[in-house]
Amino acid sequence: MHESSMFRGLMKQVAVVAEENGADGVVCIKVRLGALSNISEAHFREHWDEARAGTIAEGARLEIEQSDDVLDENAM
Repeated sequence: MHESSMFRGLMKQVAVVAEENGADGVVCIKVRLGALSNISEAHFREHWDEARAGTIAEGARLEIEQSDDVLDENAM
């Protein structure tokens, strides 16, 4: 499943950043979904809830910005 590997990678990145900063936990994760990302905010939240379980980000709040600019260099 494409989403599973994407979220495993995201959680690895969160863990690395937390470790680099000496954090005991993560309070908030902010993500920006590009216009061409092919995942809705609702779908992202669904996978986020599964992916964060048992991780340093388990209690973290999720903030999502959804872009509709297909010409943005980060649209994917």
